[in-house]
Amino acid sequence: MTDPLGFLFGAHVESLDPAFTRLCLKNAHLERLWQGGRWTEGPVYFGDGRYLLFSDIPNDRIMRYDEASGQTAEFRNPSRNANGQTRDRQGRLVTCEHGGRRVTRTEHDGRIRVLADRHEGRRLNSPNDVVVASDGGIWFTDPTYGIDSDYEGDAARSEIGGSHVYRIDPASGVVEIVADDFVKPNGLAFSADERLLYVSDTGATHEPKGPRHIRRFAVDGKRLSGGEVFSVCDRGLYDGFRIDVNGNIWASAADGVHCLAPDGALIGKILVPETVSNVAFGGPKRNRLYITGTTSLYATYLAVSGLSYFGPG
Repeated sequence: MTDPLGFLFGAHVESLDPAFTRLCLKNAHLERLWQGGRWTEGPVYFGDGRYLLFSDIPNDRIMRYDEASGQTAEFRNPSRNANGQTRDRQGRLVTCEHGGRRVTRTEHDGRIRVLADRHEGRRLNSPNDVVVASDGGIWFTDPTYGIDSDYEGDAARSEIGGSHVYRIDPASGVVEIVADDFVKPNGLAFSADERLLYVSDTGATHEPKGPRHIRRFAVDGKRLSGGEVFSVCDRGLYDGFRIDVNGNIWASAADGVHCLAPDGALIGKILVPETVSNVAFGGPKRNRLYITGTTSLYATYLAVSGLSYFGPG
């Protein structure tokens, strides 16, 4: 038996600081827009078409939610176990594929182009999440979740021998390791000025006392420095996340979406009845927070907008 779609009435906001209360709308509700996935991930908003794409990894498909009609249908099946997705500066879809063990770009005419599937001749593990910088550089994480079993990809050994963060050079296409001290790098996002890069580490999935935090790096072109722990998750793991125009981070967790102030303090939560994997800002004013939570797609309106540097819309 599935839970009903529509508004989930009742308290869905847990405010821990007055600053969070100001980011929320008193008359907004959490809404379940679609249900039927096994593990939903990778939401990316297309404002020019008023739709959202998101991944249903174990079911090997990308779904498309139409904002105008409220209907959800398959966009791509099979998807090679697509996971994290974003748009580049030309509005093209960039996708991490667990099953394909690669990062791809969907051209405007629908052709799929492989951007990265190897590093120094060895196959990548299973690219997980991706962002595109203003210079065209594509940054992605590569843990082993897609090769750990046949559930989200195809079971295989790691040819790389580690889980790293990479950058694809926009001119040469060279794939370079930019951070190699992670257990399982996962979600990532730039600050508005791209001087900072935030990367989550979900290594607790593989190590009993492994990391469940977000780290913060200083960015100098294609080089990273620093990497201090920015925030530790108090419920489950920080997976995917996005940043609003005020610099707050909205991060997925076991009990919903955690809102972290620019200094890393947890100031509030959007409570969701399933484990959350990722979020994306959408809507004409980018003030609608789309939430992928295990089997479902959720959304709520906020009193703040998300950054719009992920491409048109």
